[in-house]
Amino acid sequence: MTAGTTAGPALAGRRPGGGAGGPATRTRDGRRLRSDGPAGWFFLSPWILGMVLLTLGPMLASLYLSFTDYNLFTTPEWVGIDNYVDMVADPRWRQSVLVTLTYVLISTPLKLALALAVALLLARPRRSQGFYRSAFYAPSLIGASVSIAITWRALFSDDAAVDQVLTALGFPSGGWVGDPSRALMILVLLAGWQFGAPMVIFLAGLKQIPRELYEAARWTAPGGGGGSSRSRCPRSHR
Repeated sequence: MTAGTTAGPALAGRRPGGGAGGPATRTRDGRRLRSDGPAGWFFLSPWILGMVLLTLGPMLASLYLSFTDYNLFTTPEWVGIDNYVDMVADPRWRQSVLVTLTYVLISTPLKLALALAVALLLARPRRSQGFYRSAFYAPSLIGASVSIAITWRALFSDDAAVDQVLTALGFPSGGWVGDPSRALMILVLLAGWQFGAPMVIFLAGLKQIPRELYEAARWTAPGGGGGSSRSRCPRSHR
């Protein structure tokens, strides 16, 4: 009875069939609420235009042109799947697929492992924690810039800083960027260096874990005598 009495004034101002946010929605004092639909579409319009004109449109155009014979100066001529047949038969395409798969299978676990390890370190309260978080996240912001690419190429090129250090330590490398067998390793290291974005996600997830789960893990850990003492006095170990 109390719930129905409380909900009565809120429902009295609605017309039959008028949903929340619709043109017939009213407040308790009888004032009419406007729908946010037009305003939402207005603020979404720049993203929608960019998506259609800069992403979806070029993708569909490229998909159509991939089935034609086109060189920017002639009218596209439909050739069906001949372009794809020639691509699969090209050994350079198979080599590029192999290199791409190798890069993904190595760089992705490496980046995630580094991100999780650093997130575990930064999850504990410590001095200058904000500085460390910003420092580890910075490579993700500047890693895709041209300046970083030029810097890494200058460091790992033939007879550059890294090559000179390895030669002085007795490990002559003969250059990294110029060697096709070693250039992929530099790209993997560059991708692993940009672990800031997944680090932030892992750190946010670790912050959401209740403290009770950590205490339970200390109690149930095999041979965790120190963990049991810490769980008894958790505040003394903060």
